[in-house]
Amino acid sequence: MRPSRRKLLQAAPLAAIPASAPAALAAVNPSDVYTAIGVKPIVNARGTFTIISGSTMLPEARAAAEAAAQRYVHIDELMDAAGAKLAQLTGAEWGLVSCGCAAAITHATAACVAGGNPDLHVRIPDLTGFAKDEVIIPTHSRNVYDAAVRAVGVRVVEVSTREELELAIGPRTAMIYILAGPGAERGPLAFEALVKIAKPHNIPILVDAAAEILTIPNVHLQRGATMVTYSGGKCIRGPQTAGLLLGRKDLVQAAWVHSAPHHGFARGLKIGKEETIAMLTAVEMWTKRDHKAEWQKWLTWLRTVESSLKGLAHLKLAIHEPTELSNRTPALQIRWDDKVTGWTGADMERILFNGEPRMATAIAGNGINIVAYMMQEGDAEKIAPRLKEALGAVRPQVKTDEAQPVANLDGRWRVKIEFVAGASAHYFDIHDKNGTLTGTHQGDFVSRAIRGVISGAAVDFSSSYAERHGDSLQYRFTGRVQRDGSLSGDLNMGEYRMAKWSASKV
Repeated sequence: MRPSRRKLLQAAPLAAIPASAPAALAAVNPSDVYTAIGVKPIVNARGTFTIISGSTMLPEARAAAEAAAQRYVHIDELMDAAGAKLAQLTGAEWGLVSCGCAAAITHATAACVAGGNPDLHVRIPDLTGFAKDEVIIPTHSRNVYDAAVRAVGVRVVEVSTREELELAIGPRTAMIYILAGPGAERGPLAFEALVKIAKPHNIPILVDAAAEILTIPNVHLQRGATMVTYSGGKCIRGPQTAGLLLGRKDLVQAAWVHSAPHHGFARGLKIGKEETIAMLTAVEMWTKRDHKAEWQKWLTWLRTVESSLKGLAHLKLAIHEPTELSNRTPALQIRWDDKVTGWTGADMERILFNGEPRMATAIAGNGINIVAYMMQEGDAEKIAPRLKEALGAVRPQVKTDEAQPVANLDGRWRVKIEFVAGASAHYFDIHDKNGTLTGTHQGDFVSRAIRGVISGAAVDFSSSYAERHGDSLQYRFTGRVQRDGSLSGDLNMGEYRMAKWSASKV
């Protein structure tokens, strides 16, 4: 259902939490360490998203990090031992702890481009004169995280068919990158087909399995992948700043050459002794955890929430239990008819995030999901009454007699966007039909489609564009028509936060 003007105009950015002068943090109770500096903690019913700090470390991993912090070691020796330990735990030839999954992808790419040669390492990302400087990525695997591949300076060759893959393979091909998931299991370049074509050429295949459960023996390596990466701060519940690279021993060892403490382009991707030991401990605990019991505990939490909502007749409730490897967690699906409630899923997600207790939930169309994955003991009882209160507050049907627009915005507009640091000039080409706004937003490099409204003097419109390499930028312009006919207001760029904007007709 297309949102009404009033709904668009009533939507607002997430509330800012004012920061206060920090207390003496060394003396603060652990449960108050965030509130002591003015940050309000979150009940995580959304999942392992980095923006809401991923997962909580296992107690054993926290204890291991604390113990590791008490002594000094030689970092190269530590990673040699960690590689052998990961091989023992996972069945892979070798392993590496990195500062996050993206870093593991970057180090693996560098290993395929430069091997373990430090004379090449110090020149990355300038690959002039390198024998291998191309990475093949199937269209189904283009995503925001392949920036970790491109960071090495390689040229990405995108392919969609078997014929394109066969033509793309050549002496300069360093690696093939695949994003694990349903997309990699279907179509002409499904995993098995791709491996069959690539293997005779001895081209390493890297699988990005960041959000998956850790399979032992590893399903991707068994199926023909050369290396595979995982996030340490998701289901494995190691440090949020840790990741894993598993696979062929020579390449994983070469990947360590391209990691800090060694100098060069990846010096900023430093992994410490504390994260390394904590990650090893988390992997060891993964082999010992009772995953079936965890699943049943998650279901119990969801049933507690579901039971509290069953009296709300306008809701449709269902517990979904997925079987795929990525983000494998049960979730309570809560759906409703927004014509009846007056709420959209985005409305409710925002209300719950800005309420008490502060909850992170997953938007799902005209509804939300309560994801059990990263919930903690007591969270279900804490959020159930708040959910019942919020979801039971049905709003009246939105009227269609919005305020008459004070101006017609048809035409071309020159736009100034002021970021926290710096500014940029964009353009709007707006088509205004009775207050409904469409058209294009020309940014620094690409054009994006505009969709929004003007009601009275208030304007609210969005533009979005999925970049070819996978990055998706979304702009939300809210503001007012000024007395001189110009426009100005706030720009919400999602993960890139807020800016100011103003526009005048050309």
